[in-house]
Amino acid sequence: MSQVLVFVEHQEGVPFETSLQATTLAGTLGDVSSVSVGACDVGGAARHFAIEHPILFDYAPEAIAEALVQLIGAESPSAVFASGTERGNEVMAHVAAVLDLPLATNVTEVRPVDESWELTRTRWGGSLLEEASLTGPVKLATVAPHAFEVSDASGSVDAETFEPDLPEDLERTRVVERVTISEGITLTTAPVVVSGGRGVGSPEGFGILEELAALLGGAVGCSRVVTNNGWRPHSDQVGQTGTRVAPNLYVACGISGAVQHWVGMMASKNVLAINNDPEAPMVTKADYAVIGDLHPILDAVVAEVKRRKGL
Repeated sequence: MSQVLVFVEHQEGVPFETSLQATTLAGTLGDVSSVSVGACDVGGAARHFAIEHPILFDYAPEAIAEALVQLIGAESPSAVFASGTERGNEVMAHVAAVLDLPLATNVTEVRPVDESWELTRTRWGGSLLEEASLTGPVKLATVAPHAFEVSDASGSVDAETFEPDLPEDLERTRVVERVTISEGITLTTAPVVVSGGRGVGSPEGFGILEELAALLGGAVGCSRVVTNNGWRPHSDQVGQTGTRVAPNLYVACGISGAVQHWVGMMASKNVLAINNDPEAPMVTKADYAVIGDLHPILDAVVAEVKRRKGL
């Protein structure tokens, strides 16, 4: 089988779930070789390359892309994947520009046909699916987050150090400072997200949402109108222009369900809508819905959760 290279994002050696999803798709198309900046443990890969260079002490998209271009030249893979995250898309865009090759982003399905690929990918923030063809001596693509279940492939291989020759001017685009916004459970890692929209009514109205999220070990999110009103910070926004989440349970409180918001949470395993409008898009799309005034409903839910927890 041909070699498929996968760029893996990780945090202190632990690969991101979205990168493992990209590895799962790659495994259906060839022998997987993973590559990361610094070493990380990726199950299911036959080989693993750890890129090492003084410039790469933090995220530097141009430098990472140049390193990948040099690795592509050395290994001649048939395809290169990354996850369809902001970083994955940015790095692969640089790779495509340097190699003068087409790039397909946010792919959900690949069907090899002769020398080309027929594929499906999400467009317009996930509101539609596009059927497309991808050609080129090396196929470049990013994988739509949460479009694939991570395979059960286990085991690991020893990392092969790859030291690219990177000019110093590639340092011009890199992270120079990090500020911690929150610690512990975040929107992207929370198993439960309790999210509020215009129907919450005020900044103070989010108090009951925060209480419920804390009881369920989750995080609080919101819609764009909430951030526009200044009720919550942009970091809490779920949607096309905010954070994309995939919790086990998404509780949408007073959210109408515009397509831009739905794009950000449509990968949720279960959706519960609480709304006084039975015809709201969020209600019609949700797995479960409660129709009525969200505040007394949430008060009752919180009381019942506390009772069951013995609080």
